Amino acid sequence: MRKIQAQGIHHITIIGADRQTSIDFWEGVLGMPFVFDQPNLDNPDEGHVYFDPGDGRLITVFTDETRKAEKRRPPQGAGHLHHLAITVSQATFAQTVERLDERGITHSGPKDRGFMDSIYFRDPLGMLIELAAYRFEPPVGTTHADVLIEAHRLRVARGDDHIDQIHLADAIEWLCQQRQQSLSSDRKPKHPY
Repeated sequence: MRKIQAQGIHHITIIGADRQTSIDFWEGVLGMPFVFDQPNLDNPDEGHVYFDPGDGRLITVFTDETRKAEKRRPPQGAGHLHHLAITVSQATFAQTVERLDERGITHSGPKDRGFMDSIYFRDPLGMLIELAAYRFEPPVGTTHADVLIEAHRLRVARGDDHIDQIHLADAIEWLCQQRQQSLSSDRKPKHPY
């Protein structure tokens, strides 16, 4: 038996209301360019609109002009989506409260997650959206996941409750030492003063 090896999220498809509500939210609020539009090939009564969330992957929405944008909380049982998290920069994150407030969008306010900052709000149909900003940049040639797995290992070894800045900094240092060669025979921390 062999795995079917995933290499990333190809796209996420959401059941939306009318076409304009989808465009106004995904592009008009979240800044995702509207890049593709066609009928839903499995249901010709629906449209299928595509947005680029900033990394070249896709968020797609099935639209239907007979569905109204009623803001209601979706089911929260096992197997249902809890929330959709979207990456933003720290600079953008610093502006989220002001930009949500100027539209009258109710939100959670900033949340400290140790390794990232988050804010939550609901889309026009009631789906929970999280805007998340990492507090670190991974070393060249590594990913956020590489840093997080090393930070997790450090956190567990130290008996700490959750990943925080110290774990990130130490994980980044370790990853850099693993990836970058040096002519020094001793790469331990020094105190040259």
